[in-house]
Amino acid sequence: MKSALTTAVAAPTTFDAEAFERFLETRTEPDWVTQRRREAFAEYLTHLSVPDPAEEYRRVELRFLRPEKFAIAETGADPQSFAGGMRDDQGFGGRAVHADGASAHVELSDELKEAGAVFGCLTDLVNTHGDLLEPYLMTKGVDAGADRFAAWHGAFWTGGTVLYVPRNVTLEKPLHSLIGLSGEGCCDLSHTLVILEDGANAALLEETTSQGDGAGLHVGAVELFVGDGANLRYAQLQNWNTNTLHFAHQCGRVGRDGLLQWTVGGLGSKLAHVHQDVHLDGRGARGEVNGVTFSTGRQNLSYYTQQSHNAPDTDSDLLYKTVLRDKSKVVWRGMIKVEEVAQRTDGYQRCDSLMLSDEARSDSIPGLEIEADDVRCTHGATTGRVDEEQLFYCRSRGLMESEAMHMIVAGFFEKVLDRVNVEPVRAALAAATERKLGIGD
Repeated sequence: MKSALTTAVAAPTTFDAEAFERFLETRTEPDWVTQRRREAFAEYLTHLSVPDPAEEYRRVELRFLRPEKFAIAETGADPQSFAGGMRDDQGFGGRAVHADGASAHVELSDELKEAGAVFGCLTDLVNTHGDLLEPYLMTKGVDAGADRFAAWHGAFWTGGTVLYVPRNVTLEKPLHSLIGLSGEGCCDLSHTLVILEDGANAALLEETTSQGDGAGLHVGAVELFVGDGANLRYAQLQNWNTNTLHFAHQCGRVGRDGLLQWTVGGLGSKLAHVHQDVHLDGRGARGEVNGVTFSTGRQNLSYYTQQSHNAPDTDSDLLYKTVLRDKSKVVWRGMIKVEEVAQRTDGYQRCDSLMLSDEARSDSIPGLEIEADDVRCTHGATTGRVDEEQLFYCRSRGLMESEAMHMIVAGFFEKVLDRVNVEPVRAALAAATERKLGIGD
């Protein structure tokens, strides 16, 4: 059997039918995986001939996308050469590093192994734990038929992180996943799959990073499954370089009395579009979504979020905080959907934007689709400039302008970070904010 740790995949020059068949020849996977890839590729070809969903992509500048400039090349890069921003003085319970779509390093503590946790690379685990993964992998969460990016990923995914936690098991320490792109023209199609059985508790902290300034492409997917009474904290810090294109479909499903706390950090990439769904499927399910974005230069970041209430007595709470500078642009399109059966729903969404320049642009578009008649659903969005009096006050106390601006931006983000309460995430976001503002340069 070919190992994901050692096998280099021949790089297709494009993503056509011939390249797809060559790609399949490099894989050693169960038949059910190959069949799902073929079904997704058929969807991919269909979507190439029709426009992407108008509402979701009308504000995304896809003119930057040239698929022929990128290739899948599992290079086996040195995992030590990728530096992430998350640190944990107490030590992570496990760590996985992925380079250019291939697993470069996986470790898991003996304590978590003995508890029955499964943590590792998707490429390997579909072979060793196929019975466990088959019911979940792109069946209940991300739909390969949604659009061309979901289909593209479904056909060509390469590796990614899997976390499985058995029933009633609590992982005391968070796990860490790092996804890296190593150079010009590299393409990453990694897939994150988290499965928590009933009553389980865990935290997975994931981040992306680039080596150098080479142009890269990420077409990814995240699927999070939270069982009845389970509790998952998942954080993803997107910190590619500003020449990378980032597309992702992400979906979380929460069972009865379960809790999903989902934190998104959007800092890097030239162009990013993330489709994020949270489905509250069981009575009493709760979803908390936290977002922090900071765009500079000519970055174009787009988020399409949906909170779906599919059962009674469910709660969702989404809070995004966005800072924009220079000529950057951030789009947030949010939707709360309440099915007829989902009585006594409590849904909330809010996006606040802080403008640091006159040329930046923020589009915040909340929305509601409600079929039930006993609900409380609210939404809001605000956009404003830095208060000049606050800036003057800080500078009058001896702070340089960059330091004063950092204090104001940090205060703006603080409400979201207080909700997260995961120190490695807070520290990484604070450090990234300083770099964005040029502190220490």
